Amino acid sequence: MQHKIAITGLRVFAHHGVFDFERQNGQDFYIDAAIWVDGDKAAFTDDLNNTAHYGDLAKGLVELTKNDPVDLLETLAQRLLDYALNFGGGKVLKAKITVHKPGAPIPYEFEDVSITVKAKKQI
Repeated sequence: MQHKIAITGLRVFAHHGVFDFERQNGQDFYIDAAIWVDGDKAAFTDDLNNTAHYGDLAKGLVELTKNDPVDLLETLAQRLLDYALNFGGGKVLKAKITVHKPGAPIPYEFEDVSITVKAKKQI
């Protein structure tokens, strides 16, 4: 049976964006990540080695977001999706990543800008 492991609202201060001031000043980004694993073995053995460790997943997502700034949210989201799909030593079956940029440089009142990407593991 597939189990969904989700992290919601992972806050990372980073320097992504098209404009120079975004790169210089930085801003908060929020990441929602979901991965699906075959969870039966973990559920029955109660052994962390039989699943994907969400703490390690969070650490990797934070490090990838903090480093190597990019212009587009699409690029960042794809980078994080690729990481999530390959996380856990082959245990991840599919993944979904949403990157939120609530401080996007839009001259109108808004709550959030985000992009979502998802994919299944290629067999």
